[in-house]
Amino acid sequence: MIDIIIPNYNGASLLPTCLDSLRAQTRRDFCVVVVDDGSADDSVALVQRRYPEVQVIALPRNRGLAAAVNTGIEATGGEYVVLLNNDTEAHPRWLEHLIGALDRYPAYAFAASKMMLFDRRDHIHSAGDYYRFDGVPGSRGVWQRDVGQFDVMEEVFGPCAGAAAYRRAALEELAEDGRVFDEDLVMYCEDVDLNVRARLRGMRTVYVPRAVVYHRLSATGGGALASYYCGRNFMLVWTKNMPAPQVRRYLPLLIWSQIRFVVHSLWHIREPAARARLRGQFDGLRTLPRFVRKRRHTTGRDAGRLVVETRY
Repeated sequence: MIDIIIPNYNGASLLPTCLDSLRAQTRRDFCVVVVDDGSADDSVALVQRRYPEVQVIALPRNRGLAAAVNTGIEATGGEYVVLLNNDTEAHPRWLEHLIGALDRYPAYAFAASKMMLFDRRDHIHSAGDYYRFDGVPGSRGVWQRDVGQFDVMEEVFGPCAGAAAYRRAALEELAEDGRVFDEDLVMYCEDVDLNVRARLRGMRTVYVPRAVVYHRLSATGGGALASYYCGRNFMLVWTKNMPAPQVRRYLPLLIWSQIRFVVHSLWHIREPAARARLRGQFDGLRTLPRFVRKRRHTTGRDAGRLVVETRY
């Protein structure tokens, strides 16, 4: 059985497109759970009224995306966990191809979708994610026109959790204090943190180019909110996970990347997103001791698992 978990916050205008696309899936052995993260709109009533087949978990207050997804994972028990943003539209054969890849290739723990821009459907949002030793993550192919350059199934660093499949057994092995996603990250980069932890444990991700999803960029979040949490969380994910020998080697790269972000934000200081990133970096520094305490014992050999030869 497949559990599709959709975190939602004030997404009443977005959910019908997403849920209608799931009704059209060719593969049918799945359940859909919408975890409503304290929405102030009529999201819960809309789903209950128009989509009776969907289970709704309504959280009493907004706790952040990581907590909402953890709630959905804990409430389900299928072999596969699929995460899907509420601002997406899945191709009818999306789930068939995504889970089919994990069915065929047991060596992979995660599967990444081919995410396309909702309003420019010939442009890529993510063909799987990558991670750099300076702590900056990214999406393969982002903003590129799709001319077939990412049409090969291959290993990637990790999936974007906006449309990803996971073996539940792998998530249970990666859980920290019973939680899969680190709720101290709140949102943005919580999937990067999971991907880094998975790579360090030898778990691999397959990119499935025929598993297509169309994504409205940051329809629920984005803007200053995204800038704040990216400014905060880039350094926290690196601090928590980078193996000790590589901390000494790559710390200058982390510091230099953070300085570049500061300079860029100061240059654009009149923009709300720039000011939000600076606040995020400051709060990240204040939160750093907590994430140092989260570090697990790693070895120098582990860092080699963070390297995946791939095209951007």
